Amino acid sequence: MSLTPTQVTQAAEDLFNAERTRTQTGLLSLRHPDLDMDDAYAIQNALTRRKLEAGRRITGWKIGLTSKAMQDALKIDVPDSGMLFDDMLFENGGLIPENRFIQPRVEAEIAFVMKSSLGGSDVSREDILNATGYVCPCLEILDTRIVRADPETGRTRKVFDTIADNAANAGVVLGDKRHAPEAHDLRWTGAIVARNGEVEETGLGAGVLNDPVESVVWLARRMADYGQKIEAGHIVLSGSFIRPVECPSGTEIDADFGAFGSVSCSFA
Repeated sequence: MSLTPTQVTQAAEDLFNAERTRTQTGLLSLRHPDLDMDDAYAIQNALTRRKLEAGRRITGWKIGLTSKAMQDALKIDVPDSGMLFDDMLFENGGLIPENRFIQPRVEAEIAFVMKSSLGGSDVSREDILNATGYVCPCLEILDTRIVRADPETGRTRKVFDTIADNAANAGVVLGDKRHAPEAHDLRWTGAIVARNGEVEETGLGAGVLNDPVESVVWLARRMADYGQKIEAGHIVLSGSFIRPVECPSGTEIDADFGAFGSVSCSFA
C-alpha cells in the first residue's frame, strides 16, 4: 500500500459524506497518484466500517468489471467487488425517490440469493450451486460519489477510484421470479433492456466471465484472501452483461429476461 492509515480514513470519510450530501468528491487517483488496488480496497473497507458504525447492515456483494470489454478498457484482468447494504434494496416496479442518487445508471444482471454460507480458496462451481437458494433477474443501480472527470485537468476516473467508491454500487432491484440455479443455462440467460420504452441494451449471461456461476466462484475465492465469506441470506450480484444505462429524473427501466422473468424500476 502507498497510503497511510490517516489517508485511507480521510478518503473513506470523504466518500461517506459525498453519498450523504449527494455532492461528488474529487478523484482519489489525482489526490494520490500512487493509489493502487490494495489502497482502493483498504478505502472501501474503511468506508464499510463507517457505514456499519452509522447503523447500516451488510446484505450481500456485487461483482463488477466482469466483461472482457470493460477489463480491456480499464487495462485490468480481474473483476472488482463491493458490498450491498440494507438500505439499497428497492421493490420491483417501484419508484426511486428523487434526489436519492447523484448520477444513477442501471445494469442488468443475474442475482444469486444464498441459502447457506461458503468460503475458502478452493470453492468450486458445485459449491456455489449447492449454496444458492435461488437465482433471479435483477437491476443494479450504480452511482458515483467521485467525479467522472476532473474539471481542471480533464483526467478521468481510474478503476481504483471506482473500487474505493464501493465499486460504484448504490441500489438493487430484484425480479419476482425465482429459479433453482440449475434450472436455466445461465450462459444463455439474457435480457432486453428498455429505457422509456426504447430498447437500449441486450446481452447474455455468458458476457460475465463466460458464466455467472464462475463470477461467484471468483468472489468467494477472493474473499478468502481477506478472511471473509459469503453468508447465508446474502444477495450476490454476479456482474452486468450490458453497458450501464443513464437514468436521469423521469426515466423508466424495463428489463425483459424472457422465461427467466422481468424486473423494472423508475426514477422520480
